[in-house]
Amino acid sequence: MSAGRAPEGAGCITWWGFSPARDLLSTGPVRPRGDIHVLLVGSGDPRHILKTISGLQNHENLHVWVIEDCMEVVARQLLLLYLALTPQECMGNNEKTEVFLEVFGNGEIRGHTEERLRRAASQLIVSVTESLETATHPALNTALLKFKERDELTGIFQMWIQPRPSSSSSECAAPVSMSKAWDYRVRQHLGTRYDSKRNCFDWDLLMKLHEKGCGVINKQQYARWRERGLAFELREGVYQTSNPSLLSSRVFRQKGGKVSYRGYWGDIVSSPYLSFGIETDDTNLLRTQNGQHVSTAQDISVANVQELFRSLSSRRGCSTTSQSEAKQPSPEADLKSVPVPDLMQPDGISVTFLPSDALYKLPEKLKYSHFFSTIYFSASCVNQLGPTIRQIAAPDAVLVVELAKYILDLTKEQAAGFAEKVASMALEAEFEPWRDGKSDDVHAVFIPRRK
Repeated sequence: MSAGRAPEGAGCITWWGFSPARDLLSTGPVRPRGDIHVLLVGSGDPRHILKTISGLQNHENLHVWVIEDCMEVVARQLLLLYLALTPQECMGNNEKTEVFLEVFGNGEIRGHTEERLRRAASQLIVSVTESLETATHPALNTALLKFKERDELTGIFQMWIQPRPSSSSSECAAPVSMSKAWDYRVRQHLGTRYDSKRNCFDWDLLMKLHEKGCGVINKQQYARWRERGLAFELREGVYQTSNPSLLSSRVFRQKGGKVSYRGYWGDIVSSPYLSFGIETDDTNLLRTQNGQHVSTAQDISVANVQELFRSLSSRRGCSTTSQSEAKQPSPEADLKSVPVPDLMQPDGISVTFLPSDALYKLPEKLKYSHFFSTIYFSASCVNQLGPTIRQIAAPDAVLVVELAKYILDLTKEQAAGFAEKVASMALEAEFEPWRDGKSDDVHAVFIPRRK
């Protein structure tokens, strides 16, 4: 975040966002029309992409442009989009939801899910290496990345397929145990409180998340995630295979030099339930009985993701019949990986990944002059919000900035100070608060300042 060192509980890499999925075209005073260009800076996951697609009208075309700080996050976004776009004849909606949420929020996954992940990674390698000038799929476009970044992506996918020691690498040779990596982070975060960690977990849930309106997050499920990194146990099975998409390298200073360690360096406090599991339009999922929520954040995540996937299918003209009525994938299809060009191609949708330093170079290119209808910054990347943003924003653009409400290591005063800093930075970039909008302490919404 912009105010110096990031809180340790939030980690140093954003595997998921610290806010619920938003339809970004419905956040401002006027909904954009026609060909709509949206820029996402540091969103961390595809939640906003999927939610925005679900709200599209038939005549609207959406072009999403994504900038992330590191290629590990880009690789994971590509993986999650690949899973989301897998045709129903190859993976049914229920199974797709289960696999997606496992990969999304679990440090350890089932063997079946690992096989899905490896097969997806092998197809993504082909896609990245063949996307030198044109994309192999409009929603998985890596053609604008630098050669070095594409090489790095290929290396990451290869590591997911079969992690092997590299003689030319200074990283640890043995495959990383997620259970040990997770426990290391928990011990590091809690320190002397580790022996009473269950009490710490309960405090963070009841006095922080529940107080912030996240009462649907179940005590047992949250404690299981805090202790083991398992957010979604949707099937009977053994969750003991490390999820390679949640592993990354972090550089430490050691004895006058720098050493890279591979481990889990993401969020261990706020939880992946925030992205899909704390808001829903289905009031039945928010019912309470004797003061307790009947449904959990896991239940809501499943329902929301299934609905997002149905919206994706409808954009390609597929039937939106229920899972029981839809054609079930055959056993042969279950074992077959899908080439990227054969994924679903929703009408009028494109997702393009830009180089990590693109934000500073876009204003220099005529193509992107007053180009984006919506610009989104995550809390972790708000330090990149500067005056040049106005040059790439359309005249009636909307600027959406994720606030620090759900970053639990921050006090209320620190979160309020962060919101004030965001407002100040937006003002310097010639944006003013959209005061007609509903009060929202999760995202700040700005519109171009009237001269």
